Amino acid sequence: MISEDGGAKDDSDGAIVVWLRNDLRLDDNPALFHAAETGRPVVPIVIHDEESPGLRSLGGAHRWWLHRSLENLGPRMGKLGSPLVLRRGRAAKVLEDLVAEVGATSLYMNRRLEPPAVIQDEEVEKALPDLAVRRFEANFLHDPNMIATGSGKFYKVFKPFRDKVEAGSPPREPLDPPKELIPPRGHPKSDTLASWKLLPQTVDWAKGFGDHWQPGEDGAHERLAKFCDRYLADYKAGRDRPAEDASSRLSPHLRWGEVSPFRVLHTAGAYAKRRKSIPDSELSHFRAELLWRDFNYHVLFHDPDLPSKNLNPKFDRLRWRAAKVELNAWQRGRTGYPIVDAGMRQLWTTGWLHNRVRMIVGSFLTRDLLIDWREGEAWFWDTLVDGDIANNTAQWQWIAGTGADAQPFFRIFNPVTQSEKFDPKGEYIRRYVPELAKLPTEALHAPWLAEPDVLAKAGVELGKTYPRPIVDHCEARTRALKAYEVVKN
Repeated sequence: MISEDGGAKDDSDGAIVVWLRNDLRLDDNPALFHAAETGRPVVPIVIHDEESPGLRSLGGAHRWWLHRSLENLGPRMGKLGSPLVLRRGRAAKVLEDLVAEVGATSLYMNRRLEPPAVIQDEEVEKALPDLAVRRFEANFLHDPNMIATGSGKFYKVFKPFRDKVEAGSPPREPLDPPKELIPPRGHPKSDTLASWKLLPQTVDWAKGFGDHWQPGEDGAHERLAKFCDRYLADYKAGRDRPAEDASSRLSPHLRWGEVSPFRVLHTAGAYAKRRKSIPDSELSHFRAELLWRDFNYHVLFHDPDLPSKNLNPKFDRLRWRAAKVELNAWQRGRTGYPIVDAGMRQLWTTGWLHNRVRMIVGSFLTRDLLIDWREGEAWFWDTLVDGDIANNTAQWQWIAGTGADAQPFFRIFNPVTQSEKFDPKGEYIRRYVPELAKLPTEALHAPWLAEPDVLAKAGVELGKTYPRPIVDHCEARTRALKAYEVVKN
């Protein structure tokens, strides 16, 4: 457990403010655990900060999830004895006011790695120089300051990064949730959650999200148990089948810190130890996915411009197309390519997108349409409940070929081939593109190639009930490779 102390020594009897951010949980929450351990009054707070410079505004799907997550966290915190405080404003000013109000002498928080958040934390410490500040490692399996290449630089390739992390000390054991929190004298005022207006205020575009998700710590642990029980034994192959519920689906819970990666790894390992049906190779592959999340934050920590600039500067010469009509068709799932449209509609209706399909729709945007990856990243940021500044950015740069350990730009997915390979029975397409549901499977992946009588029998009229392809894949591939020549040369 790594902690950093700043300001005054942490040896007083004053209250401790625990500032919660991407750690909306009681279990394995080092800042909360160690605050409770002191026996001093604890004041947990969540701040809705839209004023600190550099912080990226939450997307619409983020806001929905945050509201639901806090609905779960608030009562759980209250049962421990110290109700959760909600306040809105610039974090430094909010904390300055709260510290004075409750007579706090310490601030505990779990460490964040994204550069704007690091800057925000530094601003808070400068505003409260007499406060004892302790920061804990809580949400990542590695410390980016401790992992470096032989030449002292940060890693840009995943495998050696993974090898270096796994050669180090094993991940710590998760901490149990505190059994009690001592409240301060005279509980401080709190905003109502409704006053933050995080939910859709006019049209409820998120009305279907609740059918697919249970935000909050309870939901996180239920999903973790279900995944380990049913899907971990076939994780590597299962996570490539979008029609099935076989991926972990823990990404939004990890993004909001409703469960820690230490708890996830510990629970998965415990299941694998108890059950001979879970091969070591499957557990290893799952662990690698958790480390991939760490890797993305490792790169972002050392390259703060990752969300806006190509990690590989050679791609600055690539001339992306400005094609608003095609971009809109992609966003709305109206490209004429069923697997692409199914993915984009899943994203819109559920706030989430299967990982294999993320690669397919990303390749289509950046190769077939030759549209800048930043357009895709911005759309995902607004529509994903698990939109994560490091993972979202790194995945888009990986897909576009511009980032760390990225796939080559010349590796261009054929959407029809990908559809046939990963959704062979068409179950995923039929679920999210119901206007094509009656097509026979052999015609489902490329309906524009189907015979007219087959389309008519299924009630499909291209250009009316379902769009024709907005681009010819073979021609688009040639165009993309031609554009790539300026990067190669």
